[in-house]
Parts: sequence; structure tokens; C-alpha cells
Amino acid sequence: MRVGVDFGTTRTIAAIADRGNYPVASFTDADGDTHDYLPSAVAWDGTQLHYGFEALSAAASGAAVLRSFKRALSDPTVGPGTVVGIGDYRVLLRDLLAGYLASVRKALVSASNLRLDADDTLTAVVAVPAHARSAQRFLTIEAFRAAGFDVIGVLNEPSAAGFEYTHRQARTVTSKRTRVLVYDLGGGTFDASLVSVCDTRHEIIDSVGVGQLGGDDFDAVLATLAAQATGTAVTDGLLEDARVAKEQLMPQSKRVVLEVAGKPVIIPVSAFYEAATPLVNSSLDAMERLVTGLSGDELTDVAGIYLVGGGSCLPLVPRVLRERFGRRVHRSPHPGASTAIGLAIAADDAGFALTDKLSRGFGVFRELSAGEKLSFDPIFSRTQPVTPGVPVVVRRRYRAAHNIGWFRFVEYSDLGPDGEPTGNLALFADVLFAFDPTLRGRDLSGMEIVRRPDGPLVEETYTIDRDGVVSLTITDLDNGHTFHQAL
Repeated sequence: MRVGVDFGTTRTIAAIADRGNYPVASFTDADGDTHDYLPSAVAWDGTQLHYGFEALSAAASGAAVLRSFKRALSDPTVGPGTVVGIGDYRVLLRDLLAGYLASVRKALVSASNLRLDADDTLTAVVAVPAHARSAQRFLTIEAFRAAGFDVIGVLNEPSAAGFEYTHRQARTVTSKRTRVLVYDLGGGTFDASLVSVCDTRHEIIDSVGVGQLGGDDFDAVLATLAAQATGTAVTDGLLEDARVAKEQLMPQSKRVVLEVAGKPVIIPVSAFYEAATPLVNSSLDAMERLVTGLSGDELTDVAGIYLVGGGSCLPLVPRVLRERFGRRVHRSPHPGASTAIGLAIAADDAGFALTDKLSRGFGVFRELSAGEKLSFDPIFSRTQPVTPGVPVVVRRRYRAAHNIGWFRFVEYSDLGPDGEPTGNLALFADVLFAFDPTLRGRDLSGMEIVRRPDGPLVEETYTIDRDGVVSLTITDLDNGHTFHQAL
């Protein structure tokens, strides 16, 4: 079975490829009710972990619960050793992800509308945020594979939604309107991509993203308003009640009723929207790079601004965007499932082709003048074209001038006029490599860096693999000594 799995901050949604159709899988909870998602939640009851609907049931019985744990992946310091807490229980994030995704696979087999056997192969295309760092991509992919999925592709979330748009709205793409702006507001992250479409060929012109902006933040605004009205603190229970109330809002809704300390609190929808509008505006601020020049007559070549993601279901979101972009704003009929459907289309090998962009720059600070100075080398720009399944390779070759190479790798959002990285900068890996053969096998940390003009000929090879993960190989070409690391 070929599936597309959108592991979201608050919900995980799967769609299947079925003879050119891409239905969304539905799941049954403990009460026998059917849902088109699994909650992205985990609970610890003191003896074991529970996932999805079982986690919510355990939480109702007093178990410690952790929601939106995907947000931990966007932390710049995240890595294989990252630990998260669920109440007083501590677990490696990578193990938590693998356990949760294993429960997703089990639910697809035994608690969904699909007809699957436990030993059936689930061939999957999965998604990550467009701005996801290399470590986030690596941990996500490894967790899916550890959970038993046969991962054949990884797409950026708005890129997948672009497939769903073309599949569903093909008539809007014409010879004069060839671009689609995908606005993806999920439970915890925001992404946007400007896509050029020609038949089934998609090219990402540019992408932007914010790692801490999504439906969870709108929940917090509503819960804060209720807490302020009663002079109480925001609790996890109030946040959950706010989420449920927010998702029930309709364009004609006038008020929201939340229960705080056993008493109903009435909040005018207008007050909620006023307090939440800055969140929508922050998404527009992030999109500025994409929408510059796309106003007035210059919007004529944009087929549509496509709203996807569960967060875009809030009536405030399309309202604010239509005030700026007019009738070109379209919301997916299945906003929460758009990415999963696009992933299923990609898994189906239905003739859709994609040229994406790396969307985050990658480079290295190098030693100069015996460690007294640094220079920055931008290995991959944020606009580096990448095609899913096709690796990209860049090499650097030089005669080493120091006894030790100290490489400080970073991902960044842009470069300043001086060639230095600016914006959202993440220092995520340090690598020490002994250019001096006599130092190899020794602890290099804290060792003095000195100039050595007779150093070996060195080659650095940087590869963006089929999953978008960057790896490094350093080779001493004089004697063949090699170092390799995924970054």
C-alpha cells in the first residue's frame, strides 16, 4: 500500500493512493467514533507510554500528557541525544517519535478503514516543514523507518500541498496564470511556498517558514483571554478547551464560551480576533519575500493563494488574507489533509515532478591566521535547487595550512552584504579534523591550532541526499584518510 503521512504538530493524517484516487484514512477511537486523523499526543501513566487516542483517554484518567511534541524538532539544538519530559518521565525524542509513528502504523493496519494485514508493506512519502533543519529531517526520517514504514520520499509540506492544489484545481492554472502561493498554517509551524506550475511539473521558486507559529498559538491567545477575565492561570485543560472551541468557530460566530473554574466565561469573537490578528500578520511578514511584487496587476500570473493546514480553518485567517489579496485566496476543501493527499499523489508516481529549493542556507566557519580569525564559506544557498531522490554534491579542495581544521557548521536564513550569515542562524555541528597525521586518533578538543604550511591536500565533499539531509566527507588525498558525518 502506498501512503502519504503528514506527521503534524497536533494531528497526524494519512492518505492512500488508490487507482488515481487519494482518500484520507479514517480511524476509530476507544468510543467507536471515527476521525480522519490521529492526535499527535503521548501520555505516561507511570508504567507505560500511550499514543494518539489512547493517550487522550489515559490523560482523562490522570496520566501525564505531552501534546505538540513535534515542536521540539524545530529547536536549533535538537539532535539524537535530545530528551523530552512527560510528567516526571524522561525519554529520548528520537525514541518517542519512533514509538508514536509505530502506533500510527499499527492504527493504519488495525484501527482504520483500510484493509491491511499486519505484515503488509507501507510504502510512504512523508513531509517535513519547508524550513526544517537537517537534524529535524534526519530524526523524522529515521523515526518513520524505525516504525516500520518503507520511506521512499520526503517532501516539504507546502510542496506536497502544491500537488494537491494542481490535482484538485487544475483548471485555475493556465498559460497566463502559472504560479501558486501555498500558505500552510499548521498546528505548530507556518510555511509558505511560491510554486511555478506547468502541467504536472512543479518548481518551487522560494519558500519561507516560522518554526513557532501555528494553531497552538491561537489556542493560547483564546485561553489567555479567558484566564484574564477570571483572574486565573492558563492550564493545560483550558488550552485544550480553547482548541476545541476555536475549531468550532464559524464565519458567523459572535461569541466563544469557555468554562473556567466551573463557571462559563463569554468572550466576544471580535475580541479574540483582535488579539489573534497579530499572529496572522506575523505570517504575512514572513511571506514578505514571496509576495513582494505580487500586488495589484502583478498578481495576474498567480492562479491562487492556497490556504492549507489545520490553522487556516480559523475564519480569521482567510478574512485577513482576502483583505490583502482579494478573491484569489482559496482554502482547500480539506485544509488539514491537503499535505497528506499531496504526499499520496507523490507516492503514487502519478507523473508529478518537483524541483524544490533547499529553503535554508548551509555553510561553515573556517579558521584563519592560526585560529585568530574566521571566514564564512556558504556551501549551499537557501535557493539551491533540489529534486527529490536526486543527490546534490559540492566539493572543496585545498592544501591545508593548519595542524587542525575546526569546522563550525551552521544553517541560516540569508546572507548579508558582507557575505556573513544573517537572520535565523543555527549552529548545529562542530567538527575537528586532524590535518597533521600525527594527531589522528587523539582528543583534539582544546588543542592549540597552529599554522602548518606543509599540510596535506584535502577534499571536502558535501552531499544533500535523497531525503534532504546534508552529510560531510573529509578526505586527506595524500594518504586516503577519511572522515564522514551526517550533519
